Amino acid sequence: MSTATDRSADADRNAHPDPSTATDRNAHPDPSTATDRSAVHRITVDVEVDGRRRREEIPAHTVLLDLLRGRMGNTGVKASCERGVCGACTTLIDGVPTASCSVFAFSVDGCSVETVAGQLEGGEPGPVQRAFAERGGFQCGYCTPGMVMLTTALLREDPDPTEERIREWISSNICRCTGYQMIVDSVRRAAELIREEA
Repeated sequence: MSTATDRSADADRNAHPDPSTATDRNAHPDPSTATDRSAVHRITVDVEVDGRRRREEIPAHTVLLDLLRGRMGNTGVKASCERGVCGACTTLIDGVPTASCSVFAFSVDGCSVETVAGQLEGGEPGPVQRAFAERGGFQCGYCTPGMVMLTTALLREDPDPTEERIREWISSNICRCTGYQMIVDSVRRAAELIREEA
């Protein structure tokens, strides 16, 4: 025979069921694991990438890195830490260097995004890319796209930066191979090439 206390405890357990014992686990699906595309909130993003206007329908939780690499096939933008600390995925959003892994794609709606692929001039490497090749500013090359984009932004702001300024700018990007001196030399050479070609 159950007591009033037993019935009260049973009622309380039923009012707040243990989620691990729920029978209908699809009542509130996790959008990141949903297999039914209609269960994920989708948005449309209109963005200019490397001078070309793009309109993409994507899940709302998509980060810019995944939009660029996965939807647009721009594999020059490197996926590395995916936490915004290494700089391999650096792009320029309206001219500002930004880790594309740390920005939701919806936030660039209406913006201009530049990637390393957009630094080509007539299908040939631009001055920053040529400078990195000339001065050996890379070894494995994984950090190079992010370094090229940082260099591009720096030289637009300061066409003749000091070594101290260069080091300050590139400190946000990690290179595990070069020890940074060859990258500094590459940035200086890029500044020279841009001045020569102006």
